[in-house]
Amino acid sequence: METVTTRTVEYPADGLTMVGRLAVPAGTDRRPAVLIGPEGTGLNDFQRARADALAELGYVALAFDIHGGRWFSDPDEMLARCLPLLDDPDRMREIGRAALGVLLAEPRTDPSRIAGIGYGTGGAVVLELGRAGVDLRAIGTINGLVTGRPGEAANIRCPVWAGVGSEDPIMPAAQRDAFAAEMQAAGVDWRLTVYGGALHAFHHPPVGPEQRLLPGVGYHPVHAERAWRDVVALLADNLG
Repeated sequence: METVTTRTVEYPADGLTMVGRLAVPAGTDRRPAVLIGPEGTGLNDFQRARADALAELGYVALAFDIHGGRWFSDPDEMLARCLPLLDDPDRMREIGRAALGVLLAEPRTDPSRIAGIGYGTGGAVVLELGRAGVDLRAIGTINGLVTGRPGEAANIRCPVWAGVGSEDPIMPAAQRDAFAAEMQAAGVDWRLTVYGGALHAFHHPPVGPEQRLLPGVGYHPVHAERAWRDVVALLADNLG
């Protein structure tokens, strides 16, 4: 396990001051790098720890922010912020490009080897970077099977892996089918993993009594571990 250096990074995007977590492995050489997008609730310690875990594997990792430092315990507040964002690909791209700029500004980042992974809304942001033609080596999205504007998936230049729970009412079978059809029509190298019996946000453990959950949201520890292994394998296969 490598020694990791972490720091908080502030940067502007979407009219807000975003507050991300940058984790850098030991050494002085350039390393492959990963953008990590959070769930719709926003960035919290669990998601920041994802950056640390990837840095321990040798990647420069940025857990980026989507809400200007806020984390929503109230699902109504979260939806009021996320639904307009998910309907606006250009705003999502602005958020993603700003985070990418932070990652590229880190001297340890190898700019030719960058991947993006994301969960829920953060996964939609990463997918929009791909649809915008950003040069990524891989895209992984969990519970974020959001389709884009017609024809723009053809701009994706890397493999796409997507994971979803079979019982997720927020990303139901019709949404999975639409996402698969979009990727297939665009000629993308894509895969979809369906985790049997899992709900939405199955990868995220309970935060505490202060958080109210939407119907259809629930933690599945076995599939959470499997999904993390799938993400790690995606990065290993495509970043080298």
